[in-house]
Amino acid sequence: MSKAQTSKRSATAVDITAVEEALASINAGKSVRCDLDNGGRIHIDRALPFLCVHVSDGRGGDAALDITSANASYLIAPDLDFAVAAVEVIAGAMTERFTAFVVLDVGELAQDRLLSDDAPYLLPFEITLSGTDQPETHAALDGFASAVGSIEAKFRSPRVDRRRAVDDPHALLAARLRGFPCVTVRFAPIYRVPGSENTYPDLRERVVANIFDAGLQAIAAFLKAAGIFKLPTHRALGRRAFVDAVERADRCIDEIAATFDFLLAVTPINADAAWHDFKANGFQRPPQFLYRPLTVQVNVEKKKLFSIAFDRFEDPVLFNLYREKQQELDLQLSMLFARETPRFMEFSRVLYGRVEPGLLHAAKDILAKTAGPGGEIAGGGGRAGSVDCYVIEQAARTMIEMYRRQYSGFEATVELRDDLPAGLLVSGGRLLISRSTSMTRRRLTALLSHEIGVHLLTYFNGSAQGLRLFRTGLAGYEGVQEGLAVLAEYLVGGMTTERLRLIAARVVACAAMLEGASFQETFHALVRDYGFSEISAFHMTLRLYRGGGLAKDAIYLRGLLEVLKHLGSGGALDPFWMGKIAASHFGVMQELNSRGLLKAPEIRPVFLLHPQAQKRLEKARSGLLPVEMIASS
Repeated sequence: MSKAQTSKRSATAVDITAVEEALASINAGKSVRCDLDNGGRIHIDRALPFLCVHVSDGRGGDAALDITSANASYLIAPDLDFAVAAVEVIAGAMTERFTAFVVLDVGELAQDRLLSDDAPYLLPFEITLSGTDQPETHAALDGFASAVGSIEAKFRSPRVDRRRAVDDPHALLAARLRGFPCVTVRFAPIYRVPGSENTYPDLRERVVANIFDAGLQAIAAFLKAAGIFKLPTHRALGRRAFVDAVERADRCIDEIAATFDFLLAVTPINADAAWHDFKANGFQRPPQFLYRPLTVQVNVEKKKLFSIAFDRFEDPVLFNLYREKQQELDLQLSMLFARETPRFMEFSRVLYGRVEPGLLHAAKDILAKTAGPGGEIAGGGGRAGSVDCYVIEQAARTMIEMYRRQYSGFEATVELRDDLPAGLLVSGGRLLISRSTSMTRRRLTALLSHEIGVHLLTYFNGSAQGLRLFRTGLAGYEGVQEGLAVLAEYLVGGMTTERLRLIAARVVACAAMLEGASFQETFHALVRDYGFSEISAFHMTLRLYRGGGLAKDAIYLRGLLEVLKHLGSGGALDPFWMGKIAASHFGVMQELNSRGLLKAPEIRPVFLLHPQAQKRLEKARSGLLPVEMIASS
């Protein structure tokens, strides 16, 4: 035997010892992540009846490597000999523990054989699939084939070539394993640019996400056929621990988000003076708004933002969540840089979306079916049956104390401010109340349920999760947040005609602004066409035109309609209390929860305990139009 062979055998023995030590840790209830001396890695975050394996072929940047390392239990092997030895150690121990075990061998084909330069359309791409001869493995093959067959093909659709393991030249690991079930997957490297070292990044991400998911479905089908592991979803087989790269990126994202308060930065500090000037000129000239000096260096924070590395997450779901948040923060920073310029509104349109025809129709329908003037929050003195900012402050502190008794970490603060327009605003863990705020007493509990029971509650519940992203807010979270907050108003009996008209009018006014209407034109339309008082119309128009044109106010009705649709289809509310999430993330939250990466909310909304809340919630579940929320109050 040569010295090289002796050295290789010795190194392999050392690394197999490391694998055995890793198994001992798993049996002790610990997770394992070990970089081996031979360049391989073993990662097992808990005892599981499967192992995903990738045998390196020496090429860098393989998508197969990312697919493998996205799993909760995986082995990266530098060569086949080590893979066989390591898998047999792990498979033997896990089979003894679970009575069944499957190996998923993932790799890439040498080339994309079906690609043609002169094809008039995008041809399918090749996936070869084989398995050892056990009934459970056949079920796994069916599960994988079904999963890839249902992939929505944006670029190229897969063509699966299914074989027996003995007929598959790529099933080298399966051939050498002694009696252990093994599924072998090879796919064409369609994400590589032909004739170069470049890749198609978007296509690569889709390949990783889709084949990773198909692999989990194959494993779930195997376990079901074997009669072990009753799973709520195949995604429950995913990771239950974050790698360090996720926590580092999470801290960086949170630190960048904390360098600015977006809403405060785009909200005028001279609302009262602007109102008096606008009134004095007969509502003919637009008011001049003043803003706080920016405390953030936009270019510096953008540089930090795009220096955050997401490529070592080993988790496609978290990768997408953080990349979406990166894009949202980039848009917000761009808006701050463009504050008080025409570009601000265009960035706002991208961030919050246009007013879609269906939403505009719903808003106009509400305004047509309701009567009476709007304007529940107004500056400049009280009204009969109204409360001022000091009463609101005391009631807010009382409600916060109720939540603090549920959870000591609910450390919300209340501030009275002179530099805000009339109303309330949540910023992080703070409730800000303008000193010029007054409202009808019957609206007090509803508004505090909106601000404290939803916005502050999800902030502190999100803070209690393992990642700060859930308190900062997933990308696009504001729509469903405001929808839930408006629902809270209804559940405590505080949805009035005036309030619903205000929410609907914001949509109509936002559409007018985005179509080019001036401040004065929008203001006069609200007064003339919809009967709002001048001061109510002013505050509504101010909210829309602040910063240069903020399309945010359309999200209240949009979010409410999303929440009502969710409830009407049998959806639960509990996942929404875990943190600040969008409706599009509901499935993601359920997956992360099933994987053990999220925990139940520390606090539940107090408004759900209102004597009529459950009755009203059942009405919402049975199908409820916004105008019916008034009659049901």
